[in-house]
Amino acid sequence: MWPVLTILALAALATLHLWWRRKFLRSQAAVRNELEQHRSLQEKNTVQLRTQQEALFNSMVEGLLLLDESRRIQLANRAFMTMFDLQADIRGKTILEALRLHELAELVDLLAIGGHVLGHQMQLPGPGERWLHINGAAIFNGGDRHGTLLVFHDLTRLKRLERTREEFVANVSHELRTPLSLIKGYVETLLDGAKDNPEVAGKFLQTIDRNAERLRLLIEDLLTISELESGRVKLNLQSVALQPLVAKVFSDLQSRAAAKRIELNNQGADLAVLADTDRLEQVLGNLIDNAIKYGRSEGTVTVGARATDGGQIETFVRDDGPGIAAESLERLFERFYRVDKARSREQGGTGLGLSIVKHIIQNHGGKVWATSESGKGATFFFTLPGA
Repeated sequence: MWPVLTILALAALATLHLWWRRKFLRSQAAVRNELEQHRSLQEKNTVQLRTQQEALFNSMVEGLLLLDESRRIQLANRAFMTMFDLQADIRGKTILEALRLHELAELVDLLAIGGHVLGHQMQLPGPGERWLHINGAAIFNGGDRHGTLLVFHDLTRLKRLERTREEFVANVSHELRTPLSLIKGYVETLLDGAKDNPEVAGKFLQTIDRNAERLRLLIEDLLTISELESGRVKLNLQSVALQPLVAKVFSDLQSRAAAKRIELNNQGADLAVLADTDRLEQVLGNLIDNAIKYGRSEGTVTVGARATDGGQIETFVRDDGPGIAAESLERLFERFYRVDKARSREQGGTGLGLSIVKHIIQNHGGKVWATSESGKGATFFFTLPGA
């Protein structure tokens, strides 16, 4: 009897043990599965958060650089990589290893002492002028430095605009000072007694009148270019026949051409453009006047036009003067730029004519350019929509 009971008890215990073991194993499997799901969810959330952060950092216009506690690069966004023209991954490298910029490395060292740097300006080395505005801060936690954050903003365009403004003010001051000095000098001479000599007074008054006219033209050109650049000019667009308009400008400038015995050749085909008549006349007047002014004596100034495949009308003004040096062609349409300063001032003019031409054509949706070969004259082209 007892052996049977003992065997039954052991069997019951074995069965109970196996049941609890299976339950325990199922429980462990469930816990492992839950932990795995939790870990997977956590990894997914971490990846998603990292992706969102990278998307946010890469959408920034400013360059962003994050360094770890050992001053090695932990993160660099797309704008930063573009600013420094970087292609390869620079994470894990120091500033000197990645960029070879001692000034920036010294700035990072300075942050360890001062904690933050605001408004630091740095010029990047290289062939083209580039400037960066840098703000930086060291990241501390309980007194320990955990990293460094640097934010970069490209200042190049602002620097160029500032330099352009300074050059513009300097040029305007110079252009105003010369005729004003002449006018003041001759007026003082007249007041000192020259007015009593009719012959001398007449010559002096002619000089004063000529320089007053120069001032008037300069002021008018300044106002014109200011309006054109600001977009305040409203164009009265209409169909304008080129050949008659060129003939009108030739007629207005005939006396100047005759003084140098220059032949004016109107090859304008029977073409029409969509343009503001007064502004187009201003463009042609400036270009033809320059061609007469800088062309050779007893030469020829030719104006012609052709239709292009894109529905545009390409007009040219050509002279047969000494031509323009290749390095000057790209700057011809800058305000106050002169190829030969001495000759230009001797010939007169404000130095704004070609800049006005450029802005008028661009306001019409066209483009303007020039070609030249030394000793063989220069040709100025512009395009306008056909009518």
